[in-house]
Amino acid sequence: MEIEARDGIRVIRLGDGPNQFDATFIAELGRALDAVEGDADATAMVTTASGKHYSNGFDLQFLGSLELDGLKDFLDRTSRTLARILVSPIPTVAAMNGHAFGIGALLALAHDQRVQNAERGWFCLPEVDLGMRFNRFQLALVVGKLSRPTANEAILSGARWDGGASFEAGIVHATAGPDDLVRIASELCAPRIGKGRDIVRTLKGDLYAEMLETLDAGGLPG
Repeated sequence: MEIEARDGIRVIRLGDGPNQFDATFIAELGRALDAVEGDADATAMVTTASGKHYSNGFDLQFLGSLELDGLKDFLDRTSRTLARILVSPIPTVAAMNGHAFGIGALLALAHDQRVQNAERGWFCLPEVDLGMRFNRFQLALVVGKLSRPTANEAILSGARWDGGASFEAGIVHATAGPDDLVRIASELCAPRIGKGRDIVRTLKGDLYAEMLETLDAGGLPG
């Protein structure tokens, strides 16, 4: 992953491949978050990628290689990484350049705001078609960030939303062409820039308190 500075905004570029969640991806994302949070000059954070994917979800082959305890630990680390973005002390925007599937869609939902490519890419929670359940934090994130009808449709049908449909459903706050995603993301968060980091983190913690409490549930889905 690379971090690009655009004035005070730090753009985390996830990569040009499927950007699937495995141990390496989580470690690299954690290091990127460390760098941004440790940068006193950072006023906002945007995550994006290049190619056809924002994130194509979990690397299922990697998950299948883990023993039970390792799987529990990895899922916990994944949830806590998303929770870290949820309560970031600076504004966050997901600039979804392409497909956001499964945990990749949840990564986008963990941000304060979202902008989606108007020309390419789906937002989708395909767990129903994969025979997978959400853990308590994942489910709370979906229900907490989407309207109840949209959350129900996403979870129970595995529907796919392109940029226009996502905007209509309230999943994203804006759409943009591929070359304008970061610019529009920067404009979206502009009114939230310049607030005190401590109070922003505290207020986000208050706002998402019930969601964050689910992190301590532990265990596997179901």
